[in-house]
Amino acid sequence: MAKQLPDVGSGGATPPPQRARIVLAEITRRGSHAERTRAELAQQTQVGEALVRGLVRAQLALALRLSLVVAIGLGGLPWLFAIAPSLGRTTVGGVNLPWLLLGVASFPFLIAVGWAYVRLAERNEQDFTDLVQRPER
Repeated sequence: MAKQLPDVGSGGATPPPQRARIVLAEITRRGSHAERTRAELAQQTQVGEALVRGLVRAQLALALRLSLVVAIGLGGLPWLFAIAPSLGRTTVGGVNLPWLLLGVASFPFLIAVGWAYVRLAERNEQDFTDLVQRPER
């Protein structure tokens, strides 16, 4: 006797097998402190808000300090030339010193301050990330 195969064309086909979901176990278990801190941040609790507020304050303080450096560095030049007028009349290579300082030297100065800001802001963010991911001791 020959075995009959189910008729696929008619509605009598067997249903496909159920899909099985396989989840791999986490190899390293992080400390409960780090998970709790991340949950505090995600749920925007008072602790999470305090942590974020601390980061924002650190970034604001950095921005204000470097703004003060720029204000003193560039804003102090007119005061310097007012106090020492002979310095304002000095020429270097046929160009007045104030024009060289404000028109040429100010750009590398601003680039250096911007570079320093980015580096220090990234360090603040890395410190924050380390604080959040630090295992409980």
